[in-house]
Amino acid sequence: MIFRRSIAHSRSESSRSRARATMCGSQRIRTCDRALSTVEIARGGASRDRPNRMGPLAGAIPRMRARKRLGQHFLADPRIARRIVEAMDLRPEDVVLEIGPGHGALTRFLSERAAHILAVEIDEALVRELANRWPQEKVILIAGDILKLDLVRLLEQHGLGPPIRVVGNLPYNIATAILQHLLRFRALWRDMTVMLQREVADRILSPPGSKAYGYLSVLIQYACEGRRLFTVPPSAFRPPPKVFSTVVQLRAREHPPVDVPDEAFFFELVSALFAERRKTIRNNLKRAAARLRVNDLASVWERAGLDPSRRAETLTLDELAELTNALFHARAIESEARPRAPGV
Repeated sequence: MIFRRSIAHSRSESSRSRARATMCGSQRIRTCDRALSTVEIARGGASRDRPNRMGPLAGAIPRMRARKRLGQHFLADPRIARRIVEAMDLRPEDVVLEIGPGHGALTRFLSERAAHILAVEIDEALVRELANRWPQEKVILIAGDILKLDLVRLLEQHGLGPPIRVVGNLPYNIATAILQHLLRFRALWRDMTVMLQREVADRILSPPGSKAYGYLSVLIQYACEGRRLFTVPPSAFRPPPKVFSTVVQLRAREHPPVDVPDEAFFFELVSALFAERRKTIRNNLKRAAARLRVNDLASVWERAGLDPSRRAETLTLDELAELTNALFHARAIESEARPRAPGV
């Protein structure tokens, strides 16, 4: 059998990789491009001497010690897994990106409904466990860190096109980071159906003026339409977490609900406004004025029509957009008025 790298390398590099390849039962694992931090698993058939007892229709979740540093809490209730996949309303031609398949609780039902599943798992022991359970053409296992994964390259590598569907039981400790990373690639996916700590779900869906409303709320609500699907008790996981979880569905917006001159500047401003929640927007902007390259804040408040004594959690998306536009305008005026160096 010929095993291929996830990213094309030179012949000499490929030779060194072959020398490093290790045998694990009927599959070989090969180290991949470090910039992507992914490893593709090449799989053979199940061993004749040891029949595969963990086929894709197996009802029980195999026991494996969860790694605390990876925030692992494995979904162990097939009823919840089925409910999540049914909520996706998959079509036979859909391509799914599954984040953290674990023992395959969701993968089992995804494989019955979608054309292809790209399953990204950071724990190589779990990848080895899953490697022989589904045809490689159906479930493509990627061992690596989702936070370092370039989705554009991943889809190109496998000849798959957008839009894709995203699903996963996200580790509590990096769920926010994963959401922010995926938003960078929101042009590639249609929706996300993800399980989060209930408190994180509250933050995502909270309206302005609520305690949970913050930077993540603005980020998600600017880019997506979100809805809460259902709550999952700790007993559905092994080991059970100390908190409840919530399944939410986020649908990428074709067009943001507000117009801003520069998205990067908009998010930089929102981050500055929520830097210290107990401070007013005036105080938070003063601290960030140099970074935002704006000095005349008085004209900004007037142009935006905002009371600078308000706090960031009271601002709607429309008001944040107005403030962004006012700041962007003030910055442009100050930049034009700034003396230029000779010869520039």
